[in-house]
Amino acid sequence: MAGTDEDAVAAADDALYVLTAVLLTPAKFPSALGDDYPEACAALGLPPLADGYGLVLGQDGEGARWTVVIDDVSLVAVAIASWDCGMEYDLSPGERTVVAALPGWPLAVAVAAPGVPAPHDPAAEVAEGPALSPPDTTTWGPAQRRLGADEIALQWALWREQIDDADFARPEERTPADTGFGTGQGARDEETGGSDPADRADGVNAVSGAEKGAANGHSGIRRVLAEVRAYVDAPPPLGRVRSSFAPGDARTLRADGPGWSLVARTDDIAFVLLDEEPGEVLPVGRGPELPGLLEALDKMAVRPL
Repeated sequence: MAGTDEDAVAAADDALYVLTAVLLTPAKFPSALGDDYPEACAALGLPPLADGYGLVLGQDGEGARWTVVIDDVSLVAVAIASWDCGMEYDLSPGERTVVAALPGWPLAVAVAAPGVPAPHDPAAEVAEGPALSPPDTTTWGPAQRRLGADEIALQWALWREQIDDADFARPEERTPADTGFGTGQGARDEETGGSDPADRADGVNAVSGAEKGAANGHSGIRRVLAEVRAYVDAPPPLGRVRSSFAPGDARTLRADGPGWSLVARTDDIAFVLLDEEPGEVLPVGRGPELPGLLEALDKMAVRPL
């Protein structure tokens, strides 16, 4: 594992200026790093421990970037919660909790430690391996698709208000071939709504059903829903389906797979993002079948402790 030798750990621990921290657990991990928890761990060269890790990102006295991996997940969780509330918290991991000191940062950090040189990768003789670097999110691809799904989950109300329920199928408009998720022929599983692309963040836009061909359905969304159903029968890698808090008695569901991400509320509709549809967000109508599918996903999903 890169960066685990004593020299690297000592270099990172020596006057490390902590800038931020993130959790790397089955229920909560940086989605830019992978579709599931094991994939996110592999991006850092870490084994997927059941309890997960805390990632502390900072700079040493020379300004070099370091990611210190610790096994005290609770310590990092408390620090993050305190910072989110605007409170100060001195995150100082004990030496016994340090699992590895990895050169570089796996995520983009917009701040820097005061009084030290600008952030840079550690010297090769200290790092003992290639430095971590954030995934490329300048062009549409898996990392940006997953970040877009993060944004939808975080700003659900903003996205949901762009969708008019009248755009979805009415019962009298359905045909015997419909699957229960929306209008159309054959295996039509969705009906897309519209929004102003200029208002969308993270390079993702809701698009209209007319643009996606309402008559024949959307093959990408049919594929996603089929794979999501398969997750219920054969659980996927840990972390591919996650459940988190939502207002009322609802839960926010997040599911990912090869080339796609799904965000849903158990009491509402779902949104799908596809690698092959750059920057577009496709709403999935609730219909008679989606509630049962979301309930089944929620029962098998990983939840934060």
